[in-house]
Amino acid sequence: MSLQTLLIELGTEELPPKALKNLHDAFSREMANALLEAQLIENAAQVTPFASPRRLAVSVSDVKEQQADQSNERRGPAIQAAFDSDGNPSKAALGFARSCGVEVDQLERLKTDKGEWLAYTVSESGKHLDDLISGLVEQALKRLPIPKRMRWGNGDAEFVRPVKWLLALHGGRQLPCEVLNIQSGNTSLGHRFHSAGEIHIEHADDYEQVLLEQGHVIADFEKRKALIAQQVQDAAKTLGGQIVDDPALLDEVTGLVEYPSPIIGDFDKSFLDVPQECLISSMRDHQKYFHVVDDAGKLMPHFITLSNIESSNPAQVKSGNEKVLRARLSDAQFFWQTDQKIRLEDRVERLSSVMFHAKLGSLLDKTQRLEKLASLLANQLKADTKLAARGARLAKADLVSDMVGEFDELQGIMGHYYADRDGEPALVGECVEQHYWPKFAGDTLPVSLEAQCVALADKLDSLVGIYASGEVPTGDKDPYGLRRAALSILRLLIDKEHTLGLSDLVAMCSEVYAEQQGFVVTNDTQNDIVEFVRSRLLAFYQTQDFATTQIKSVLACKPDSPLDFAQRLNAIVAFSELSEAQDLAAANKRIANILKKQDQAVVTKIDTSALSAEEEVRLHQALLAVEQDCASLFDQGDYQQGLAKLADLRSPVDAFFDNVMVMSDDASEQMNRLALLKRLQDLFLRVADISLLQTA
Repeated sequence: MSLQTLLIELGTEELPPKALKNLHDAFSREMANALLEAQLIENAAQVTPFASPRRLAVSVSDVKEQQADQSNERRGPAIQAAFDSDGNPSKAALGFARSCGVEVDQLERLKTDKGEWLAYTVSESGKHLDDLISGLVEQALKRLPIPKRMRWGNGDAEFVRPVKWLLALHGGRQLPCEVLNIQSGNTSLGHRFHSAGEIHIEHADDYEQVLLEQGHVIADFEKRKALIAQQVQDAAKTLGGQIVDDPALLDEVTGLVEYPSPIIGDFDKSFLDVPQECLISSMRDHQKYFHVVDDAGKLMPHFITLSNIESSNPAQVKSGNEKVLRARLSDAQFFWQTDQKIRLEDRVERLSSVMFHAKLGSLLDKTQRLEKLASLLANQLKADTKLAARGARLAKADLVSDMVGEFDELQGIMGHYYADRDGEPALVGECVEQHYWPKFAGDTLPVSLEAQCVALADKLDSLVGIYASGEVPTGDKDPYGLRRAALSILRLLIDKEHTLGLSDLVAMCSEVYAEQQGFVVTNDTQNDIVEFVRSRLLAFYQTQDFATTQIKSVLACKPDSPLDFAQRLNAIVAFSELSEAQDLAAANKRIANILKKQDQAVVTKIDTSALSAEEEVRLHQALLAVEQDCASLFDQGDYQQGLAKLADLRSPVDAFFDNVMVMSDDASEQMNRLALLKRLQDLFLRVADISLLQTA
């Protein structure tokens, strides 16, 4: 069977640069999965993705020309149901034979240790790659992460951008393939300006090299990205500076060019009087330029842009980019100078004209809630209540500044600058900037206690208010970012080691809503919000490679404090490493099953005089020996040491189950043994439901 490289290239109009990296990864992954499912490749096949602004492509090595022949065994009715007492076929047997297209006497008999059945083996010839390829490509394209697809022309095909050509090769052979109403060929197109006409690809293995030599296209996304990274660093070195590591910008620029050519530009030093974040935002977010900093991290009056052409007049390209940037920086300079004429405090009342949420009022209403909530939190965390409240009052004021109106990504950052300019205490400026932290997974957390209080207040206010307004996240829809807010709350409480409980926090926030706006958050809704936040712990810890069984074992006990949850989880991880863990997990599962079957609640009072079997006496004594110490350790939050002591119960627990009949015919004896097991279960449940740790 011929094994050749498969090449699929989808040529399009310019793809969205921010999405190109994800499309590049997903297309290669989904094509490989489709080929594996079709049994056309083995797991060892090499998959090479390609992507540029005008193409998505994938090369897969050692693809079979045809599937292997397959035999599928169909099982019919059991023999006793297939024939009557005289040996005549029943309706079930006749129906099964008819569905197989044969007579009853042509059916086979399948014997297993569970009985005997009628059966029929169907042999199917493997399908040819030519017959499968269109469906496989379509399947891969449908699974791409494209939030909104578009149509073009008069057809009904949908993709992220209009598709212009399709290349499909198996080795040197052109495959007959139709995808999105485009017929495949063996030609591609190169660079828009450095290449003319169609480029013939004679063999799938030649694709990358031919596109480079004839098409002026570096098709490999990662190679192009590495080249750009090296180009901008080399250019920065010629200026005596360096480039700040910026993976997102690098990916986006890589998605904008097919054959990168670096251009160094300059801007007037007078712009450096403007906060450098404003200048960087103008360059990075609006122009896709790389900014240059000196060894101290201070912005230099230069930038590096990547042109998609090798210009015959690079000086003109440089001048054009400088002219565009000058206009952007002039705007930033004007906004900076204008904003300084108004104190941050004087902007607070203007927040009344900005709607936060239809049911929750304006940003001024939110600000007033934040002041109260941040003050309450500061009191609990032993922070400065006045500074926290002041930081909360000014936290949103920069949203009505000209600078943030133009560059919304600078919210908080500009507020920090304006607070410092107004002579506010340094901690107040930190609160204003850092109350948005963390902005994304893995982002930095607020540093000071006061900033943490304002950050918690902001996220709690949004979470509680919007959730209670009925805007509950469903599926992948979360327009207000409530899941992100919940994760941020968890990180603030866990990483900063605050013992606050979720119920108290949600209740506190609900009281502020009721006092200041008359907005009532019912007890049931509060409980739902607590559970919503707590449920985020599963995903939060799964990303940190904790075992799902371990996380769920702690979640089963519903700890109210996220920090307490973290301490329990770490203890469970340590406990799981003990040799006794699996046996005790199995015993707890058995205990849970026994207790679950009881019609009435099991009491934990044990009548020692009713203990008769040696093994139950020994278990009771062992339980008494560790019970008080464990309870004390658990009360102190030392779950790891407490579980280590409970591990000593393995031997008496095993002996008890091996030799004692729990459900004795003697009612008092039975209740006593159930009470013993209930006491044992309750002790473990002080930490987690370890029955969920059982792996087999």
